[in-house]
Amino acid sequence: MKIKTLLIVGLLFSVANIFAQIPTGYYDGAAGLTGAALKTKLSQIITNGHQTKSYDNLYNGYPSTDTDNYYEKDGSVLDIYSENPKGTDPYVYQHGSKQCGSYKVEGDCYNREHVFPQGYFNSASPMVSDIHHIVPTDGKVNGNRSNFPFGKVGTANFVSANGSKRGTSASPNYTGTVFEPIDEFKGDIARMILYFATRYESKLSTFNENDILTNSAFPGVEAWELAVLKEWHTNDPVSQREIDRNNAAYAYQGNRNPFIDHPEYVALIWGTTTPDTEAPTTPTNLAVTGSTSSTISLSWTASTDNIIVAAYDIYVDGTLKTSSATNSATVTGLNPSTTYTFFIKAKDAAGNTSNQSNTATGTTTENTGGGGNNNNTTCGTENFEGISGTPNTYETINWTSAGITWTATDSRSDQTINNKAITVKNGKLSSSSISGGIGSLTVTTQLKFSGTNGSFKLFINGVEKGTIPYSDTVTTTTISNINVSGNVTISIQNNSTTSNRVAFDDLSWTCYNDLATSEIKSNKFSIYPNPIKNNMLFVKSENLSKIKKVEIYNTSGVLVQVAEKPFLNKNYLVLKNLPKGIYFAKFDDNAQKFVVE
Repeated sequence: MKIKTLLIVGLLFSVANIFAQIPTGYYDGAAGLTGAALKTKLSQIITNGHQTKSYDNLYNGYPSTDTDNYYEKDGSVLDIYSENPKGTDPYVYQHGSKQCGSYKVEGDCYNREHVFPQGYFNSASPMVSDIHHIVPTDGKVNGNRSNFPFGKVGTANFVSANGSKRGTSASPNYTGTVFEPIDEFKGDIARMILYFATRYESKLSTFNENDILTNSAFPGVEAWELAVLKEWHTNDPVSQREIDRNNAAYAYQGNRNPFIDHPEYVALIWGTTTPDTEAPTTPTNLAVTGSTSSTISLSWTASTDNIIVAAYDIYVDGTLKTSSATNSATVTGLNPSTTYTFFIKAKDAAGNTSNQSNTATGTTTENTGGGGNNNNTTCGTENFEGISGTPNTYETINWTSAGITWTATDSRSDQTINNKAITVKNGKLSSSSISGGIGSLTVTTQLKFSGTNGSFKLFINGVEKGTIPYSDTVTTTTISNINVSGNVTISIQNNSTTSNRVAFDDLSWTCYNDLATSEIKSNKFSIYPNPIKNNMLFVKSENLSKIKKVEIYNTSGVLVQVAEKPFLNKNYLVLKNLPKGIYFAKFDDNAQKFVVE
């Protein structure tokens, strides 16, 4: 069977950018307001709909709000105090494990960092569990940050593994100790504190004395700190990660951070009250950087603006198709073997729009069908017959079945559905790493004792993939089209704060095999050694000299190297300093996966 790498990579690895999903009318009433009036109106808007969750439930929210889909893209916890945006992280945490607890050094465990310290409001609700200002961070660094305000450090007395630091203030008009995150997350921190000062403006007068917020609704932030936050907000604009987090937090607790949705609100409230009327400069050098059967990737030279460039609108054949917060994007949902024309326009936070860029033309590739294989073959089962525990006691239960280690927290083992079942209260059921991928998952549930109908969430490799409903009636649920290949972890987590007790039984899942991550068998050629070392890709083939073209793609479907008739006089190809990772080589109409070390 002939396999086109373009199709494979496109179907399996191209992920459409997710942009701000602001509900229609969410900010009604805010238009035309400035200063204290705008701040108070926003406070009303983001207070309405806020559904208070428990402090313990934050760990259940973090897989959707704080997962690394942006740097290593490995599904790990995105910790702003250990993330290294330009290299390898010093340590990595996985959702659901190594939660603090005690710690001695960095990398021991992670916990929950209140960007505005909870000691200043005596850990009162709803502030204590508001996910908009509480992020998962390394416990040791969180402890060193303590209750110190954020600012520019002069002389550091502590530096974390990723460069976050604590020390004497170099920020004007403040001489105390401050904490400074790395540049990548300064804007994130600023917008979290501005959110907090706005959401809880009516409560500021009740907070303990501190050097961050005032005791009055307006301005709400101490003047020296406000200068720091405004600078960070401007220099580190809203990122796609923040947009995604804002959307996930809205789904989690029902309200939004307005300074992510509308960065211009910062200037309108705390800066000049003169509306921004200056449009960004025109983006230039728009070019197509890659294509698959259904996507085309673009990049361009970024625009500038007197305040901030908020986004780029991407037009396909003259019609607005999507937007990007950065100067690159992948347009999805295109037809195979079709030529499209693109141009873009930059817009600022106030809605001013630039002139259109140059046009660029790109063509999608041929669709040869099939991107994965999910034959409804059962890959694994768990009937919970091997569990044991203390009767009438909720505890952490561990057991191993068919080579898989399972952990159920806040759970009991003395309830039944079809014989033994595991009953989870305010905890979760998680597996160790499982090979073979997962196509779909089926499980039977029943609400035990008293309570109301509800649901649990299913996470695969820390990414939410669906919900599992329950009621007092025995219910079997199948979540289809999960389609994750390779090694996977399964985690079923409580989706409410009602302390319902839910039994699970007869869990099973089907296999899923990505063609793109499977070895492609071909009698025509092979790559060696694999992994590749020293950027030398050697090829063995009966008709090596007849290969007309080799195309190298990364896992995002972007074409990174092309070589015409590379094997006329040699059996190797010199790679162009490719970073470590997984790649795909397309030899005419055949494909092969390889790894660069």
